[in-house]
Amino acid sequence: MRNILIVFSLILSTFAFSQETTPTEFSLQEAIDYALENNRSVKNAALDIDAAIKQKWETTATGLPQLSAAVDYQNALKRNVFVFGDQIIQVGSRHTLTGTATLSQLLFDGSYIVGLQSAKVYLEISKNAKTKTDLEVRKAVINAYGNVLLAEESVSILEKNITVLEKNLNEITKIFENGLEEEESVEQIKITLSSVQSRLNNTNRLKVLAYQMLNLNIGKPIEDKTVLTENLDALTLQNIQLELLTTDNNVENTIDYKIAENDKTSKELLVKLEKSKALPSLNAFINGAYAGNRESFNFGDTGEKWFGSSIFGVSLNIPIFSSGMRSAATQRAKINLEKAEINLTETEQILNLKIHSAKSDYQFAIEEYQNKKENLTLAERIEQKNQTKFFEGIGSSFDLRQAQTQLYTAQQEFLQTMLDVITKKAELETLLNTTN
Repeated sequence: MRNILIVFSLILSTFAFSQETTPTEFSLQEAIDYALENNRSVKNAALDIDAAIKQKWETTATGLPQLSAAVDYQNALKRNVFVFGDQIIQVGSRHTLTGTATLSQLLFDGSYIVGLQSAKVYLEISKNAKTKTDLEVRKAVINAYGNVLLAEESVSILEKNITVLEKNLNEITKIFENGLEEEESVEQIKITLSSVQSRLNNTNRLKVLAYQMLNLNIGKPIEDKTVLTENLDALTLQNIQLELLTTDNNVENTIDYKIAENDKTSKELLVKLEKSKALPSLNAFINGAYAGNRESFNFGDTGEKWFGSSIFGVSLNIPIFSSGMRSAATQRAKINLEKAEINLTETEQILNLKIHSAKSDYQFAIEEYQNKKENLTLAERIEQKNQTKFFEGIGSSFDLRQAQTQLYTAQQEFLQTMLDVITKKAELETLLNTTN
C-alpha cells in the first residue's frame, strides 16, 4: 500500500508539473487580445475609469438631499447656579441626552453645476487615457511578437549556415590533407564558422530575452513558456496594406488630439468655475431633535418625558467684495485656457507631421522589403557560384568567404525589413487610432 501511495503521488506530481509547464500558444491577434485583458497598464487604466465613474457620482451626490444624525450626551459635573437674595438655585439637569436629525438640500450653487460638467470631462479623459494605453500596449505587443519571430528565424538561418560551413570545412580539410589546397583556405572557413557560431550564441540569448519581453507585455510571468503560431514571412505579407498609405490624415480622430481637446475643455471649465464663485449660493435645511433631562442616568425609563423641537431654515450666501482675488483667479484661468488652445493647435500640426512621417516610413519599409528580398536571391546565387568555383579549383577561399559574408548580411537585412514592415505599420495605426 505504501508503494502504491508513493507511485500515485509521483503520478500526481508529474501531472501537475506538466500542467504548469504546458506552453501557451498565441497568434499575433490572440497575443494582443490577451494583453488587452492582462497587461498591468491596461488594468490600471480600466481602474482609472471605474474611479472616474465613482467620482462623477460623488460630485452629483453633493447636490442631492443629505441626511445626517447626531446624538449628544452631557453630564453636568458642576452645575451653574443663580443667586436670588439668600437663595441659591442650581440650573439645568445633571444628565442631558439629545438626538438630532438634519436634512439639507443645495438649492443653487454655480460651482456645483461646473463640478457636474467637470466630472463628465474627467470621465472622458480617463476613457481616452485607456484608449491611449490600449493602443500603446497593442504596438508594444506587435513589436515584441515580431522580435521573437525575428530571433527564431535568425537562429534557424544561422544553424543552416553553420551546417553548410561545417560541411565545407570537412571537405576543404580533406582536400588540404591530400595536398591539393593551401592551409589558408581551411583557416578562412574556420574564421567564418567561428563568427557565425558566435552570432548564433548571441542570437539564442536574445531570443530568450525576446520571449520574456513578450510575456511582460502581454501580462504573463516572464518565465512562462510561450509558443507563437505565426511565422515572420506570412505575417509580413499580411501587414503589407498599401491602402493604408492613402487614408485621410484625420487628426481629429487621433487619440493624442482628443487628449489635447480634453485639456482645453478642462481649462474652459476652470474659467467657468472661477466665474461661478461670484454667484450667490442657496441652501435649505430642516432638522428635528428630542432632548431628555434627568437627574440620574435613566434614559431608558419610558415614564420620563422627552422634549421635541424642529427648525426649518434657508441660507443665502452672497459674495460681495474679495479685493480683486476672484478677478485675478479668473484671469489666471483664462491665461491657462489660452495656453491650452495654443497647445491644441501645436498638437494638430505635430500630429500631421508625425502621420506623414509614419506613412513615409511604412512605405519605405515595404520598398526595402522588396529590395532586400531581391538582394537575398542574388546573394544566394553569388555564394553558390563561388562555392562551385572554389571546390572546382578556379576560385579563391577569400572570394568564397566574401560571398558568404555578403550572403549572411543579406539574410539579416531581409529579416530586419520584414520586422520593419510589421512595426512601421503598427506605428502608423497607433497614430491614426485604427487597429484594422
